[in-house]
Amino acid sequence: MIIPVNTEFVHAWISIPFCCLYATALSGNSMILLVIITQQNLHEPMYYFLSMLSAADLGLTLSTMSTTLGILWFDACEISLDTCIIQMFFLHGLTFIESGVLVAMAFDRYVAICDPLRYATKLTNYRIIQMGLLMIMRTVTLILPLLLLLKPLNFCGVNVLSHSYCYHPDVIKLACSDTRANSMCGLIDLILTTGVDIPCIVLSYILIIRSVLSIAAPEERHKAFSTCVSHVGAVAIFYIPMMSLSLVHRYGQSAPKAVHSMMANVYLLLPPVLNPIIYSVKTKQICKAILRFLLKK
Repeated sequence: MIIPVNTEFVHAWISIPFCCLYATALSGNSMILLVIITQQNLHEPMYYFLSMLSAADLGLTLSTMSTTLGILWFDACEISLDTCIIQMFFLHGLTFIESGVLVAMAFDRYVAICDPLRYATKLTNYRIIQMGLLMIMRTVTLILPLLLLLKPLNFCGVNVLSHSYCYHPDVIKLACSDTRANSMCGLIDLILTTGVDIPCIVLSYILIIRSVLSIAAPEERHKAFSTCVSHVGAVAIFYIPMMSLSLVHRYGQSAPKAVHSMMANVYLLLPPVLNPIIYSVKTKQICKAILRFLLKK
């Protein structure tokens, strides 16, 4: 398979913003992970889930960085099917995990606001580990059939991908054999991840809003809502680009290739770049921990 290279003459210039974005994503998420691991006062459920989110974002960044920068720096435009499948395992697998983490974070906010007295008993370390293992098990169960169905497909002639990385809907479009089973498996995976996770997050916030509106004091309402701002931002920057890319692939066949490429890069780079910034700015404990860590150094 060949990764698209329509702008060779400006690759050097394009690589500069990409390098800045990758550096921001890697340093920001690494810093979040480092302060949560080293700061004892951050060993709480909310920050454990945040560390899972940062780990997933780090994995997503690393899974596509090699092919994207390989194109920009070395004109490495070819990728084998086996390498493509490995990349998709990490890319789609970490996307499923991140979606699950966002659901867990919504549950964390629901318990903290609606049932604060039982927060410590409901979200124990053991239960958090169980939730993490459940996310991994769901991911492996869904991703393996999706990728194993790619092996029997035939790819005829020269195959050019729309993005700088392997994306399942993009890959199966290039096959010259029957892909109905692949499309069906992809749809089932989408329903069992995004189709389940988004309603769970929405339900959590409906219950949170109902609980907060029953609080008489405006100051307490504001305080309760302010604890959810970072998570709402993380949900928006994860699901909106994902759904936009899916719509472009399904209904935007006539759209210019630049639109496909731009949406693909926004989908992958926006959450890893913005999540650390959002949580550092909007979460006082994280901001203080980062400043304390940097000043100590």
